[in-house]
Amino acid sequence: MEVLIVALVALLAGFILGVVGRWIYAKYQLSSAEQRAERIRQDAIRDSENRKKEILLEAKDQLLRERTNQERELRERRAELQKLEKRLIQKEDNLDAKLAGVEKQIESFQERERLLNDREREIAQKEEEVVRDLERISGLTTEEARRLVLEKIEGEVRHEAQGLANKIEQETLATVEKKARELLVYTVQRLASEVTTEMTVSSITLPNEEMKGRIIGKEGRNIRTLENLTGVDVIIDDTPEAVVISCFDPIRRAIAKTSMERLVADGRIHPARIEEVIQRVAKEINQTIIEQGEKVVYELGMHNMHPDLVRALGRLHYRTSYGQNVLAHSKEVAIIAGTLAAEMGLDVKIAKRAALLHDIGKGMESEGDENHAEMGAELARRCNEDPRVVNGIASHHNDVEPSCPEAVLVQISDAISAARPGARRESLDTYIKRLQNLEEIGESFEGVEKCYAIQAGRELRILVNTEKVNDQQARDLAREIAKKIENDLHYPGRIKVTIIREMRVVEYAR
Repeated sequence: MEVLIVALVALLAGFILGVVGRWIYAKYQLSSAEQRAERIRQDAIRDSENRKKEILLEAKDQLLRERTNQERELRERRAELQKLEKRLIQKEDNLDAKLAGVEKQIESFQERERLLNDREREIAQKEEEVVRDLERISGLTTEEARRLVLEKIEGEVRHEAQGLANKIEQETLATVEKKARELLVYTVQRLASEVTTEMTVSSITLPNEEMKGRIIGKEGRNIRTLENLTGVDVIIDDTPEAVVISCFDPIRRAIAKTSMERLVADGRIHPARIEEVIQRVAKEINQTIIEQGEKVVYELGMHNMHPDLVRALGRLHYRTSYGQNVLAHSKEVAIIAGTLAAEMGLDVKIAKRAALLHDIGKGMESEGDENHAEMGAELARRCNEDPRVVNGIASHHNDVEPSCPEAVLVQISDAISAARPGARRESLDTYIKRLQNLEEIGESFEGVEKCYAIQAGRELRILVNTEKVNDQQARDLAREIAKKIENDLHYPGRIKVTIIREMRVVEYAR
């Protein structure tokens, strides 16, 4: 028991000693850590003080450098200002010297002006004395003498000027007429074209009389199909082995003629076959139209032509006017206009372009109330052609005034192409007969005094009696005459009816 107590006491004493030892050791460790922390704090304070001093030194050095640079720049600017100041002082001195010289010159000029004024007064006084002496000697005043001298000089000069003007006019007329004849002869000689041109034919030759019945078909089905699809009139009469196709549109007539020729050659004629052949021929004709337009444009060396204009030109290949192919005529007019423009120093491209397109209205697909010149000019305007080209088209029949020399050349070239021998098949008798028919229609109405067919039968100009026809009746009369022309005559294009009602009052004073 005692041993157990001693052991417990020993254990208790050992535990107490261990706790006290650990406390003492921890105390020692805490003191050591505090000492290290204090050392670290002191070291940090010293480092920060040293860094602060370094930064202050660097800032002072930078400030010193900046101040040195600014002082150097200031010295340089001060030197430049001193140089500028010296230059300004020199210029000021020079200006002062020049100003002094100018003042001396002004004084000299003023002195000269004074002397000149004195001299002018003396001369004026002498002139007055001379004039008085002359008036006294001649017995005329100054105004009378001046008028006599001027009248004499004017008469002499007018006589000489009139003689010179007459001489120049005669020489000019002779030279111009000779030059114009030479130019036209030279142009026509250079023109290489056929004397006559091919005319579109509307008659088809048949192999036998039996073919007429096959063309007509059972109960007329074949001929009705052909007429409905092409828009033409097929005339089958007593003419042996021939059929006539009638249509105002040359394109439709060409499609119908070609289609019927192929149907006759093939022998198979029925509505389905007719429709198939017409569709194929229509495509071929449209392609030919484009090819013909492009061909003539290429041959004449024209570029950037609008597709609508090319197509309208190609349609002229199937159009004739008095037996003259319109496309060949247009090409011929372009060649003549280009040659004349080159000889006269005008714009060759504009002249050729306007001449080629002058009848383009005849190839337009839509037919309106306007004549072909107005329709062609409108088409060219829509296709952004040059205003000179548009004017050349619109004025080639004098519907509007030509605005440029190239437009006048188009008129001249058109007349040359149409008037040369063999160009058109219409005889002089037929032409005169057509004009006479127009004038007879106009003269058949009451109140008409005179009637004139002008512009190749494109206009009928009528003079009426002012006592029988008033303004309202003149309007009605123009309508009635136009309607009678439409009913009685056949003609291409349109005819303009112009009523002229003029009133003249004459009195005599006795």
